[in-house]
Amino acid sequence: MVIDDSVANDDIKKSSMRLARPAGMAVSIITEETAITNFKKGKYDKEKVFVIVKEPETILHLVENGIELDRLIVGGTVVKDNALQLSSRAYASEENVETYKKLLGTGMEIVTQFVPADKAQDIQSKIG
Repeated sequence: MVIDDSVANDDIKKSSMRLARPAGMAVSIITEETAITNFKKGKYDKEKVFVIVKEPETILHLVENGIELDRLIVGGTVVKDNALQLSSRAYASEENVETYKKLLGTGMEIVTQFVPADKAQDIQSKIG
């Protein structure tokens, strides 16, 4: 599931994202509001859902709206000016760091891991 208002509202971006999905896998590309509504209605209760977002603030919005998520995996991210390097492929802006701290405060586990073969690394020590 991709949760991104910009992509969900752009047919060309949605088509591009759908082309990248692995064979045999379903993909939903939805807005934040739709995701919150669907989670609250229990639409995904019997499914294992892999959520992809562009920024951690989207995850924070889900959590602030009562959606229970216990683990966040930070994969590859775009290098930003003055960003904190979390791993060889993951960076966090000051805003991202504050968001990660809030999410950690909820008891969420946050790790960096680019591909499943990589060892997951906890980010708590990196963000202070």
